[in-house]
Amino acid sequence: MPRIGVQMMMLKNKVEETGPYEVLRRLKDSGFNAVEVSQIAMTPENVAEMRRAKDELGTDFGALSASLDGGPNDSLLDDFDKIVDDARNLGATRLRIGMMPFSALASHEALLDFCRQAETVSTRLAAEGISLYYHNHHVEFAKRGGSTLLDIIRAEAPTMRLEIDVHWVQRGGKDPVRTLEKYSGLVDLVHLKDYRIGEIEPAAFEALQTGDYATFMQAFAAVVQFGEVGEGNLEWTEIIDQALTSGAEYLLIEQDQQYGRDPYDCLKISRDNLVALGYEDLL
Repeated sequence: MPRIGVQMMMLKNKVEETGPYEVLRRLKDSGFNAVEVSQIAMTPENVAEMRRAKDELGTDFGALSASLDGGPNDSLLDDFDKIVDDARNLGATRLRIGMMPFSALASHEALLDFCRQAETVSTRLAAEGISLYYHNHHVEFAKRGGSTLLDIIRAEAPTMRLEIDVHWVQRGGKDPVRTLEKYSGLVDLVHLKDYRIGEIEPAAFEALQTGDYATFMQAFAAVVQFGEVGEGNLEWTEIIDQALTSGAEYLLIEQDQQYGRDPYDCLKISRDNLVALGYEDLL
């Protein structure tokens, strides 16, 4: 049965403070049993605490994260065996790449090189019983030769599946519902975060009054925020229903920035709104 869970990236500071077991215990107490792990150091100590949460709390590790160029997640090029061992230890059969290396955006050949590497590791992972997914942002909806970068990735790395982030789809100028429909059958993983338009700060109007038009326009253009589910402008019933129709197994709440709020409070708002929309049975 599909499940609504949490992308733990938004709790990485909490993990650093208390360790992953305490974070996962608190999530369970808050009504979340499924998680996706990203930007959390997969040290032996942290993996052991996650395994403890799996055994004692029943935590469902819907997906883990990796990269091709290092960074906050382990590298599939350098740490392949370790990544597979961690996945098996936690019972995870899905692995996702959160973003292509920025250098892959520099040219078409660089993009194709990323695709070739991704296809190679995707095939290796499949032999280990693990599926690889690519998570979109907005930049993948830029067009080259009439095709979006996301469609080029799909064509050039055909065994790699997709994790659709509906906020970034909206920010990329596409409709989340139609995008989920387009990639039906490929989107076991979906990120839920709202697309909120914030207020222009008073300081921007003060700058405008002094003739600082550039500062005002910078604030004017920066009002798009990452919102708690149900606190922005996305049509959540349509999105979630289409995600389920398209085959989503894990719908993961994520909020890249919390704007000074405690992430646990943000998750409660999202959960309460999802329950009010009638999705409590997925939690």
